[in-house]
Amino acid sequence: MKMGSNRSFPLVLLNCLLICVTLWSNLSSGVFAKSSRRPNIVLILTDDLDIAIGGLSPLTKTKKLIGDAGIAFTNAFVASPLCCPSRASILTGKYPHNHHVINNTLEGNCSSKVWQKSEEAQTFPALLKTYAGYQTFFAGKYLNQYGHPEAGGVAHVPPGWNYWVGLEKNSKYYNYTLSVNGKPEEHGADYSKDYLTDVLANRSLDFLQYKSNYQPFFMMVSIPAPHSPWTAAPQYQNSFNDTKAPRDPNFNVHGKDKHWLIRQAKTPMSNSSVQFLDDAFRKRWRTLLSVDDLVEKIVKRLEVSVELDNTYIFFTSDNGYHTGQFSLPLDKRQLYEFDIRVPLMVRGPNIKPNQTSQCLPAMLVSNVDLGPTILDIAGYNVNKTQMDGMSFLPVMEGKMNSSSWRTDILVEYEGEGSNVTDPACPLLGPGVSECFPDCVCEDSYNNTYACVRTVAPSANLQYCEFDDNEVFVEVYNVTADPYQLTNIAKTIDQEVLEKMNHRLMMLQSCSGQSCRTPGVYDPRSVQRCHARLFH
Repeated sequence: MKMGSNRSFPLVLLNCLLICVTLWSNLSSGVFAKSSRRPNIVLILTDDLDIAIGGLSPLTKTKKLIGDAGIAFTNAFVASPLCCPSRASILTGKYPHNHHVINNTLEGNCSSKVWQKSEEAQTFPALLKTYAGYQTFFAGKYLNQYGHPEAGGVAHVPPGWNYWVGLEKNSKYYNYTLSVNGKPEEHGADYSKDYLTDVLANRSLDFLQYKSNYQPFFMMVSIPAPHSPWTAAPQYQNSFNDTKAPRDPNFNVHGKDKHWLIRQAKTPMSNSSVQFLDDAFRKRWRTLLSVDDLVEKIVKRLEVSVELDNTYIFFTSDNGYHTGQFSLPLDKRQLYEFDIRVPLMVRGPNIKPNQTSQCLPAMLVSNVDLGPTILDIAGYNVNKTQMDGMSFLPVMEGKMNSSSWRTDILVEYEGEGSNVTDPACPLLGPGVSECFPDCVCEDSYNNTYACVRTVAPSANLQYCEFDDNEVFVEVYNVTADPYQLTNIAKTIDQEVLEKMNHRLMMLQSCSGQSCRTPGVYDPRSVQRCHARLFH
């Protein structure tokens, strides 16, 4: 009896020690009230994936495993239709005027030293790791200038990541450098070892296999597809051979009542331009087949490890894309639905499946909401942050009425142009960029705009102002005109114009809570707008 009790003493001591350690780790994470099985979170971010022109069509497994298993939003937007500003908004939960990343250059604050000092320590992954006790993993494209020698090179590992596999610079599929926890890893052009989408899938599976089982995890997988150079895996290079870019009503038509940059596009497009964009469209879809495989591998691994039911999985993109809309060959950067609206699918605990045809998915969400939502899932108080977005977790879980959700968001873009005239296009003069061989340009210095995008029971409206000499205005009733063919700025009720102008000015200077105040068409707004859309 005595010997038995002596032998059991170390076990009792060990149990006490484990309880103490568990209590300490829960206390130190600041979420002691939460259950010990806190949910895991996966964010899969694609690059330039649209929803308006069929971008989800090749992703049959992804739609089934994430969208059908949870919720597929139809009104998900980005804060800016360009890679680096949009990614900065995802990471910080802030609009561009608050995180100050304005384009894809180092001078535009993309992964710059200023960004690193002012924003990186307050990104949502840093908060998850530091305060919520999550183990964190990143793989793929971070920000377009990541790895730049003037910003710390690949030795710089942003705060917030336990495991870091960051792509140097912009999206590629072969011949790239990865920063593996701050050390360079060179890759060549061997499909079996180097195809980036597959490398990211394999690194993600490695993390899931070797991570600690005593902490919840956050995993962000940032895929190059379907960004140029649109290099498909060998087994998919002959897929979609008969596919063409969709000939929607706004395809290859002149944007006669739009900003001058849209009006300068040649209509009809040349045969060579149409062939080029059709070919690009096919190549984009082919790259997405490997993304579909990646999603399936991650979901299946979580299923095998019996973690899927306790894991939230988000799937989205940093911006949309266009191929021939308003005779613009291909790019992003414009204010229209095809460039600012993105896929967003979420599955997870307490999210009912097949929420695709009800009113809930029509809610207006922005990518500034991703950080707050993920922090909310982790049990971190979003009100402690300076984030402009808001958590849509209560709505997904059915704990908040969608009618009390906000009705408008801000979209901002700062145009870029060259200081000198392109010798091939002398008539255009300086100030333009992203020009095609037939002198159709996709961007300019004064392609700088801000928009209020409204989705409310009484209005589905887009109001935009350009920062140019004209202060050009574009307004669209998206319900009546889903392809945005007709700018109604000159025919809409003047009272609506004035109220939208005031709302836009307010949002352009908002910060934190003030970005979430009721909009013009919000039923809660004291100054609710009863004006008709048309005279």
